[in-house]
Amino acid sequence: MKRKSEPGRVESPTFAASSRDRILQAAKSLFSTKGYENTSTVAISRAAGSSESQLMKHFGSKEGLLEAIFDESWQKINRALRQAIQELSSPSQKFNILGSLVVAALERDPEIKRLMLLEGRRVRKEGRMVALSQGYLDFVRIIDEVLAEMRQAGQLRADLHLEAVRSALMGMLEGLMRDQLLARRAGYPAHYSSKELMEIFGDVLESFTLSSARIA
Repeated sequence: MKRKSEPGRVESPTFAASSRDRILQAAKSLFSTKGYENTSTVAISRAAGSSESQLMKHFGSKEGLLEAIFDESWQKINRALRQAIQELSSPSQKFNILGSLVVAALERDPEIKRLMLLEGRRVRKEGRMVALSQGYLDFVRIIDEVLAEMRQAGQLRADLHLEAVRSALMGMLEGLMRDQLLARRAGYPAHYSSKELMEIFGDVLESFTLSSARIA
């Protein structure tokens, strides 16, 4: 059974789950509410009903634990993306759907959204970006595959570098979501809806396509 939640307290994960899963869930909640730097492995282990030795056994370090959270979250998103686009014939439609699904997936999981947008791009003490997990790299490959399909189908301007297009579109989407999050948490002036966010994304994507392949 889960412990009854109290204000300011992270709810303990279900103890029927494996030690690894409990540690992942506890860490995700604590990192999201208290921040990565302010969360100790002792606190994570206690919230998970486990031990530091188990945490180290499964993840090697606190950084490894954060990377595992990102990796599993991206892999879950990737499975949904591949399933959603497999029946679509138009590459440009595929790309538009990709953006919508990423936004929707993060809206459904506020904890991972806060972590990805506020912690994912920070360089840790070892000087390595935790966000570059295998799951994230797989996500990048999906994006690149669809862009290549758009190029082959004559839907994308030939003068544009595919990786630059991907970086521009994904960077813009990430920035829009981060500012939207900051508006909700800290009063930052970015009070647009997710619908308006996707309209901007679609307009920018359209500027990269050929006039005969404009996205409806």
